[in-house]
Amino acid sequence: MAHSIYIASSEGDTGKSTIALGITALLARSVEKVGIFRPVARVADGSDYVLQLLLGHDGVDLTYDEAVGVTYEDVHANPDAALATIVQRYHEVAKKCDAVVIVGTDYTDVSSAAELEFNARIAANLGAPVALVVRGMDRTPAEIAQTVEAAMLEMRGSHAHVAAVFANRCRREDLEQIVSLLPEGLAGGALPEEDLLFAPSLASLIEAVNGTVISGSPDLMSREVRAIVVGAMSPEHLLGRLEEGALVITPGDRADALLALLTAHAAGGFPALSGIILNGGFEPAEPIMRLVEGLGSSLPIATTQLGTYDTASTCWATRGRLSRESQLKVDTALAMFEAHIDADELTRLLDLAKTDVITPLMFEYGLLDRARQDLKHIVLPEGSDDRILRAASTLLRRNVVEITILGDEAAIRARGAELGLDLDKARIVSPHDEEYVSRFAQTYYELRKHKGATMDVARDRVQDVSYFGTMMVQEGLADGMVSGAAHTTAHTITPSFQIIKTVPGTSIVSSVFLMCLADRVLVYGDCAVNPDPTAEELADIAISSAETALQFGIDPKVAMLSYSTGESGRGSDVDKVREATRLVRERRPDLAVDGPMQYDAAVEPSVAASKAPDSPVAGQATVLVFPDLNTGNNTYKAVQRSAGAVAIGPVLQGLRKPVNDLSRGALVQDIVNTVAITAIQAQQID
Repeated sequence: MAHSIYIASSEGDTGKSTIALGITALLARSVEKVGIFRPVARVADGSDYVLQLLLGHDGVDLTYDEAVGVTYEDVHANPDAALATIVQRYHEVAKKCDAVVIVGTDYTDVSSAAELEFNARIAANLGAPVALVVRGMDRTPAEIAQTVEAAMLEMRGSHAHVAAVFANRCRREDLEQIVSLLPEGLAGGALPEEDLLFAPSLASLIEAVNGTVISGSPDLMSREVRAIVVGAMSPEHLLGRLEEGALVITPGDRADALLALLTAHAAGGFPALSGIILNGGFEPAEPIMRLVEGLGSSLPIATTQLGTYDTASTCWATRGRLSRESQLKVDTALAMFEAHIDADELTRLLDLAKTDVITPLMFEYGLLDRARQDLKHIVLPEGSDDRILRAASTLLRRNVVEITILGDEAAIRARGAELGLDLDKARIVSPHDEEYVSRFAQTYYELRKHKGATMDVARDRVQDVSYFGTMMVQEGLADGMVSGAAHTTAHTITPSFQIIKTVPGTSIVSSVFLMCLADRVLVYGDCAVNPDPTAEELADIAISSAETALQFGIDPKVAMLSYSTGESGRGSDVDKVREATRLVRERRPDLAVDGPMQYDAAVEPSVAASKAPDSPVAGQATVLVFPDLNTGNNTYKAVQRSAGAVAIGPVLQGLRKPVNDLSRGALVQDIVNTVAITAIQAQQID
């Protein structure tokens, strides 16, 4: 039987989608299969935005149709029959899942009083405890408490059990008092009002005025509009009224205003705009459009037939939503939930038993959670890459690490603003800053003069972003570095070999991939650095891989892989693995290690029972050490693609301070995970 929680609001505009997202994320990192159920959907055509938001969350594997009970039309036609259908369809979802988030109605149809009572009836019939959400906006703490009391009374009258109460969209200065007035013994809490969550996207505003996009990048259409500026005045007055993230509405025949806005957006010293709407049915003349195209601006420009007043009033009336399309909104909502709500208390409320299964999502969340326990400072050298900026925004919003980005500050902040990212907390440093260049060049010269380095060579070398970032780590200005999204592996890690060097007792820098399978995490090493390690180097790799496993909560049981198991094979390749196994046992008698061993014997208990019945590792290996790079690299990619595993890495090991490499095809989430891993490695050094 799945655990469930019914999220109900006592009125409209409570922002309960924020609560629903937070609880869904909590469940996804606690259980293997999370279900979403909407008893009454606004529409059955797939456009219910709350369902789209939650069904898009990692860890949820249901279709839109599966997650819908009935529509409002069904409720109007026959409430009792609709309720019976809801119960039936809920149980179909519950059979497939370990926990279900049930999201109540949105007060868009029937009267408020009837809607609360109907939600209570649904919750009672589903046997689901209720998380009640009330709106704190424009209310005093005492008024919020009264609203909660009245709603709980009505819920009880319909035999629903309220187990948690959330006051959302509250004044920040009132949060502590509101929490003190909420009913005792219940989970929940108070969350502040956050204007960003209700900011409309540029695309939604253009759609609202029936606009047509005539210029600009499609990638920027999802950016949040923070302000609306009506600009019918002359350019010198218009430029003085611009705001960060603003949409500017200006008549389509004002070429002077259009060109002034585009120039200001591109220039330093002016706020970054989200877009321009040219109203009145006028389009720029052909010479003006050629000028616009020549400027090469990515700022979206749209036209509308509406006049100034109708365009502005329509835009002002358009309300934004928390949607999967806006990563910034999702990050903001999750960060608020994590900061203000006691996750352990909610977990106890749902009575979630601890599982031995570790899904990729559970592991990834664990990385972020561990990283934020002891904030470390990570340098990201590739500030010109949008993926790096997007990852930095997520990491900073979720309070995972502190970040320095290398590059031109004006350009990076302008691009971040253009993408609608939050980089306010990021430190941005130029790799050509003379104060740092002089300091780093002197250090590099002292480290490398025995190799023939001169001061001129040193100055030139440390202005390379990989060397500059590595020097920041060496000098204690950052705790770790992550690079490689736009550079080769050699370009990223060679400076660390020269400057940071290996930990005492380790002769080689190697790597592992953390392979997140459907139900567990394995450690594969070395799959990225050393082409053909010797027996001694292979022993180093095995020991380092076991230590890395421990850093990430994985009990190391080390299998030294080869094409034969035990004493069955002969030849130089298998003898190398046999000797490496002996060296590991000699140097680390505390480790569970065995080899040579074939992959199937290492991970499959039934094969292990016949091939290596007395092995302490066979059938249960968690650390798999490959004999060479060819075998390791191909195996990790085969498992990644064939088994659908999430491969996190390569994670470098053996260095005195953490530096990690990215694939040039890295996704934003890959970068986020790698930064969190680097921070956790830095925590182990302290």
